Amino acid sequence: MNGLFYMLVNFVVLGLLSLSTLSADDDYKIPPKAIADLVDAPVTPSINLSPDKKHLLILERTSLPSIAELSQPELRLAGLRINPKTNGRSRTNNYKSIIIKNIDSNKEKKVRGLPKSSRISNVFWAPNGKHIAISVINGDRINLYLADVKNGKAKLLIKKPLNAIYGSAVYWLSDSEGLIVKTIIENRGNVPAKSAVPDGPIIQENLGKVSPARTYQDLLASPDDEDLFDYYMTAQVYYVGINGKIKKIGKPGIIRRAEPSPDGQYILMETIHRPYSYLVPVYRFPILVQVLNIKGRIVHTLRDIPLAESIPIGRDAVIKGPRSFGWRSDVGATIYYVSALDQGDPNIDVSYRDELFSLAAPFTNVDEKSLIKLDLRYSGVMWGDKNNALIRTRRWKERRSTMWHLDPSSNKNKKIIDRSYEDRYNDPGSPMMEKNLYGRSVLALIDNKKILMSGNGASPDGDMPFIDEFDITSAKSKRLWRCEAPYYEKGISIIDKKNKVILSRRESKDETPNYMLRGLNDNSLNPITNFQHPYPQMKNLYKEMLTYKREDGIDLSATLYLPPGRKPEDGPLPLLVWAYPREFKTSKAASQVVGSPYRFLTINPASSSSSAIIMLSYGYAILMGATMPIIGEGDQEPNDSFVKQLVASAQAAADIMVERKITTRDQIGIGGHSYGAFMTANLLAHSDIFQAGIARSGAYNRSLTPFGFQSEQRTFWESPEIYFEMSPFMHAHKVNEPILLIHGEADNNSGTFPVQSKRYYHALKGHGATAKLVLLPHESHGYKARESVMHVLWETANWLDTYVKKEDKN
Repeated sequence: MNGLFYMLVNFVVLGLLSLSTLSADDDYKIPPKAIADLVDAPVTPSINLSPDKKHLLILERTSLPSIAELSQPELRLAGLRINPKTNGRSRTNNYKSIIIKNIDSNKEKKVRGLPKSSRISNVFWAPNGKHIAISVINGDRINLYLADVKNGKAKLLIKKPLNAIYGSAVYWLSDSEGLIVKTIIENRGNVPAKSAVPDGPIIQENLGKVSPARTYQDLLASPDDEDLFDYYMTAQVYYVGINGKIKKIGKPGIIRRAEPSPDGQYILMETIHRPYSYLVPVYRFPILVQVLNIKGRIVHTLRDIPLAESIPIGRDAVIKGPRSFGWRSDVGATIYYVSALDQGDPNIDVSYRDELFSLAAPFTNVDEKSLIKLDLRYSGVMWGDKNNALIRTRRWKERRSTMWHLDPSSNKNKKIIDRSYEDRYNDPGSPMMEKNLYGRSVLALIDNKKILMSGNGASPDGDMPFIDEFDITSAKSKRLWRCEAPYYEKGISIIDKKNKVILSRRESKDETPNYMLRGLNDNSLNPITNFQHPYPQMKNLYKEMLTYKREDGIDLSATLYLPPGRKPEDGPLPLLVWAYPREFKTSKAASQVVGSPYRFLTINPASSSSSAIIMLSYGYAILMGATMPIIGEGDQEPNDSFVKQLVASAQAAADIMVERKITTRDQIGIGGHSYGAFMTANLLAHSDIFQAGIARSGAYNRSLTPFGFQSEQRTFWESPEIYFEMSPFMHAHKVNEPILLIHGEADNNSGTFPVQSKRYYHALKGHGATAKLVLLPHESHGYKARESVMHVLWETANWLDTYVKKEDKN
């Protein structure tokens, strides 16, 4: 069959399907108490380390918002979701209080002086660690407060409300005496009214230019949208002293970034401008990149980046010309940027892909300096000092990643790491960073030639994080420390480089994560926090990492959970398998174990995987993270045999559970979120392994994502048979097990439009399948409102009880 035939089949079927019958019993439900108690359990705080490493901020997080909060007005413009009331982003996670903890004395003080009904959006440490800037959502605005670390008192720093929609609205200057902030412009007038009568049709035109694009959500769609975008996005930059004095910098504009140089003498300004696009999000709009002095005068224009509607297809595709502008963090005022040497097209055969440049102050009448040419695509740089920088590159088709050492003074360079990034067992870790005198992150160099590497320590026994000392000159590592069973402990930050003391996060199966001072030389351990178990009723649950084989010899792994007090020998339980397929280019990488048997069971009710884990409290066994590798070695692409490999992996998971007598073959359910939902629908269409499925926020018709999806780079027109074979929609007539479809009505994830679930449900209903569609008002790709989360768990428990659980066997 050819692509045109598939498209015709698709559109005809869509046109013939009838609308479904609505349920009359459509109010929000509450799941059984054991489940609801976990949803309402206290949330473990987050932490934030001061630049001087003397204090921790303990950030107490807010609980789930109500559906009333989520139902507030929201604008969806150019890929952004905007709260028009506050002129900030909607659906953000916030904090309710801040505690300042002295690491040496263990003394704590609560930040006082913030409005009682406010929510904390972000915190920003001053480089000297003496003050904290706090963005606070207060009624209809976002205000900037300043807290004194010494006494914990906070005060309103500037009356002008922040414009916090896009990019950071707050940057500290390196002297810790002032900040650069973005605010709403003065006297901006009323919100533009939508035209009642259109001025004319909305026209898009392409004059023979190849312009493939993914299926983005929330795009601009009309001149009215453009006016709203201008109204809410336009900002004014100010200098604000910690004494409250302010000074305007530059002109108003749609400012993506206004970042001061490390020495505080210049500002890197990125301003978005027209023409806008109805095909791509805001980050592809035209951007004027300039350097201003601290008084706001334009010093140098780096580039006016044009609208990027025509980036080539491919994971490593980028725009033509200079991109990725930034400040070198190790010197006072030097810009760096990257320029593609292959026209941004990864399919063009060239010796070098990218070139890294720098441009030093005063920027005018100064030539840019070429630092290094890279054979793979640039993916990031970490600056250290005048003699040390590390540059990351990668090539997606080869799943290959490299790291280069660069001496910025002499331009000498050396490749120090070259590996497959799929190979978790041989991952050397990531360089640990520290803050310099400018308050910027730089490599934590030891003796000018060594760094500390923090890694996950993946192994056949699970993840066991480590800290290595890596010699840049010899490219060899020396193991300093590795966590030991029965704990999972990971290095977070360096506290004392000379004596090799780090801040670590330590947890176990039954011990909630807490932060420690870990001495790498003497293996000492001193606790800093003492967060309590948020759900003690889940203590003593059974957790086991399993390994087993697929019929083709591929090693698979998963984590088995049983309800507290339950053991495998106690007999079979109904089982829910929760998984997410991943693509690999080698069977060796696909066979590696994922996860750790010693991690704490953190339950985040808004997390998709937690909706499965919570079922432990309701008497179900859970097989979490059952690996479903899709492998394409050599010239083969993984998706060439997607269905066959998927079914084989699922069969192996079910077989091991039955062999271990964890469950019986007639009480196994399958579920997943997003691509896991896609997996679930495919397994019900192409196998009879499971009794029922739960598919959340999935995409089921791949012809609606014709320019690629997930890791598939081929287009629909290049490989129509792949798109057809992988689309559950095309096989709806084969589904003979009950399937529960759940989708947020405001899903903004690329490709997973709510219409995917609607049309798939219509197809299932048209063929007489047992199916249910639950659409969650105002919810996005993930679900946030307490009412929505509770209802999803009620639906999940009810579906499993009805179609998976066999009462006479449990």
